[in-house]
Amino acid sequence: MDTIASLFSFITTPVSWVIVQFHTVYGKIFGPDTGWAWGLSIVSLVILIRICLIPLFVKQIKSTRAMQTLQPEMKKIQERYKNDKQRQSEEMMKLYKETGTNPLSSCLPILAQSPFFFALYHVLNGIATGDTIGVINESLLASARKAHIFGAPLAAKFKDGSATVQALGATVTDVRVVTAVMIVMMSASQFYTQRQLMTKNVDTTVKTPFMQQQKMLMYVFPVMFAVFGINFPVGVLVYWLTTNVWTMGQQMYVIHNNPTPGSKAQAAYLERLTKHVTSHGKARKRSERTIIKAIVAKGRDRNEFERKFINGLNKAGLAAQADGSVIQSDSQAAVQTEDGSTASAAAPKRQQPKRQSKSQRQSGAAAAGSKAADDAPSSEPTSLTKSDEPEDAKPAAPAKKQSGGGTRSKAQSGQRKGPQRPKSPSKK
Repeated sequence: MDTIASLFSFITTPVSWVIVQFHTVYGKIFGPDTGWAWGLSIVSLVILIRICLIPLFVKQIKSTRAMQTLQPEMKKIQERYKNDKQRQSEEMMKLYKETGTNPLSSCLPILAQSPFFFALYHVLNGIATGDTIGVINESLLASARKAHIFGAPLAAKFKDGSATVQALGATVTDVRVVTAVMIVMMSASQFYTQRQLMTKNVDTTVKTPFMQQQKMLMYVFPVMFAVFGINFPVGVLVYWLTTNVWTMGQQMYVIHNNPTPGSKAQAAYLERLTKHVTSHGKARKRSERTIIKAIVAKGRDRNEFERKFINGLNKAGLAAQADGSVIQSDSQAAVQTEDGSTASAAAPKRQQPKRQSKSQRQSGAAAAGSKAADDAPSSEPTSLTKSDEPEDAKPAAPAKKQSGGGTRSKAQSGQRKGPQRPKSPSKK
């Protein structure tokens, strides 16, 4: 670790200068030799670095989402050229170039802050060994060696022996308890950050190997922090714990306000947005208009959560516009439907007939039949009424043909056996 830290010695002077400037401010409040002054100086250094890295964090989010979108295409390429690794790599690079994505963009924040991390380690290691480094002179070195955080010196490590710890004015028990608690907190914050990313902010409609890799990293990273943490000084543990807490809060903010499309976080966000827009009748924030504009532009490509959002606005008498605004829909306004087409807001909805049970249909049919029988004029004579027509004048009922029973009549000469085709009536 000392060898790696020495490679970043070129940035040691700027890092030590920033720490000294913060120490000057906090020293006037808490005292120059206290752990609060030096500990808050390290925390402020982390916050300053992470603020400067916000543009890279935004780029990391965009790159991660772009990679999630490309996972189905990448899987097709892997299956198509599974026996030709060179062609597979060429097609992958071609896909990255066409879509403008870079797999390494998701690692930019970690890579960018690595020099500051190792430079801080180099500074704290110099404090532990009693060497002046950067802008830290003899007086600042003596003040830093006196600083303790909950009884543990800034330069002490979990694996330090009793002689080293006593030289810094502390006990082995205090150092190991403080460092163990900080290592556990550091690993837990890393695990929670990765877990909320996988459970809330991942598109659940796409199942790819990328998701399996992320799940594996969710368990690997905390173990790595625990293993390396026993070799870190207390000051470095303060730096890394502050970084993890900042990352966790930053991730929670992004998931809450700008979730990944198709994720559970998007479903919760659109539900909140529907309530907010319907209560005010418009989108009040710029971020809300940006989300609505992106949803309207998708048209038929919207996912189920986005279609539910558009339908919710339509039911509330609102219409989402292409510029991201929301207006009251009337007879002249066109409302965006879930498939991207437009429909008049005043067009009446077709009422579907209410489905009746079998007993209701039978009782209704019986009632209709009795009513029709009562209304119809009686033209047929009843059995008690004597008919004036003689019985001879009535046409005789045709005799019913017997089918199947009895003996079959013999076919006449010149006719075929079997069933005869009926003769067609002669034309007059």
